[in-house]
Amino acid sequence: MQVMNLNAPKSSSFALIAAFSMCACTAPKDRPAPNDLVHRDGKVSAAVELSPDLTLRSPVYLRPDNWWNLDISNAPVDPSSGQLIAWLGEQDSGIGRGVPHADFSPRFGIPYITVPGTQPKVEVIFTAYPEESDHVGYPIPEEAKLNPLFTESQGSEKGDRHICIIDRDNWYLYELVQAKWTGQHWEANCGAVFDLATNKRRPEGWTSTDAAGLAVFPGLVRYDEAFGPNPIKHAFRVAARRTNGYVWPASHEAGNTDGAPPMGTRLRLKASVDISGYPPEIQKMFQAMKTYGLIVADNGGNLYVTGTMDQRWNSRMLNRTFHSLHATDFEVIELGWGKPQE
Repeated sequence: MQVMNLNAPKSSSFALIAAFSMCACTAPKDRPAPNDLVHRDGKVSAAVELSPDLTLRSPVYLRPDNWWNLDISNAPVDPSSGQLIAWLGEQDSGIGRGVPHADFSPRFGIPYITVPGTQPKVEVIFTAYPEESDHVGYPIPEEAKLNPLFTESQGSEKGDRHICIIDRDNWYLYELVQAKWTGQHWEANCGAVFDLATNKRRPEGWTSTDAAGLAVFPGLVRYDEAFGPNPIKHAFRVAARRTNGYVWPASHEAGNTDGAPPMGTRLRLKASVDISGYPPEIQKMFQAMKTYGLIVADNGGNLYVTGTMDQRWNSRMLNRTFHSLHATDFEVIELGWGKPQE
């Protein structure tokens, strides 16, 4: 099998096309969409949707002036950009050191659920951050108790077991982390509720189901967007191995490592990086990184970009394309840039 040279000049679109033509980006046709998969046996309520197509939904699920939708293509570069980018590359001890990783696949990643406003709400017991959790009922479908597709990484103990639920009638987002059905009740480390009609942040100093205090769902790379008809118009959630404090739009810190980026840091793929040789869906992802960037929202593997768990992703293609970039292809925009004037 031909091996792609990840060190080849990125200006050579022909070389990229030749390398990526060896495997199509689309998944095999016999892999059903998540919603088709869970409804196949007829045991899931038709009102419950797992990772449905939201690209044509109205109203838009997030305000256009929200920080996730902030166009940063002309934002100034932060004076510490070079040092922070070097830190991210040097401190990466994973496979493909110093390169971004697609932290999503048919098995791993974060699914999302949409339910009607009439979905019954259940109590959740919070075990780690009860004082920073939203103590309301959460509209968790009955199916989530036993069906692993409703939970991040199919409920693997190695993952954060996020559950993201959207009330599609009222556009509220309910998120849980380390969620578990004990057989008697639901419990989670933390729970957060976001009114998608507003830009309200968590109280200063509060966490959420993300260490930065941000909502998780808006920053996911979604299959329906990647393969849909329109550009992707939001930033992506990215992790760093360690962090140092926080800046807007984050509200919470989860570390104080000297030299590390703060939570809320926004990376931007440099305008000079040639993405023309990539498959169309990958071009859309990389263009979003140029226009909206990556927001550091959690501690984890350096430059691990989070997406949805979806049976249709092609892991081989995602790994090839993401690993063809390097940390030095990114820059850090001015920390806290875009914060509304008070």
